Amino acid sequence: MVNMRKVRLMTKLAIYEKTEGKEDIRLGKYFRRDYVRLKILHNIVAVTIGYLLVLAMVVAYQMEYLIREAVNLDYVGIGKTILGCYIIVVTVYVMASLVCSGLYYDYSRKKLAKYFRMLRLLRSMYQEEEGQLGMEEVEE
Repeated sequence: MVNMRKVRLMTKLAIYEKTEGKEDIRLGKYFRRDYVRLKILHNIVAVTIGYLLVLAMVVAYQMEYLIREAVNLDYVGIGKTILGCYIIVVTVYVMASLVCSGLYYDYSRKKLAKYFRMLRLLRSMYQEEEGQLGMEEVEE
């Protein structure tokens, strides 16, 4: 006889494993600190690449002015401004990444804990079923 409660539980587990569970299970292999650091590192690399691309576009757009005023430009001041803006942008993105990835990790761990509770419940259902089958065999 089919145990509908067990079938519903197995269906919920399978749906979770096929959808968001893949990411949660992969994320569950990390400690919180390691996951957040990895996300911050990815973010720094992405922001640096994006900043360099924007900087290259600005230089390309202002190329005529830069060539015309090449002798009169304050390169140290421009470098300080570019570096200062970069530090501000990276700091903002690192802080945002720190908060967001920490919250996402906590949320994912809660879903993973619920998943493991459902797995334990399913295991106990199987153990009860085996115990009942064992009892029936002893009675016969």
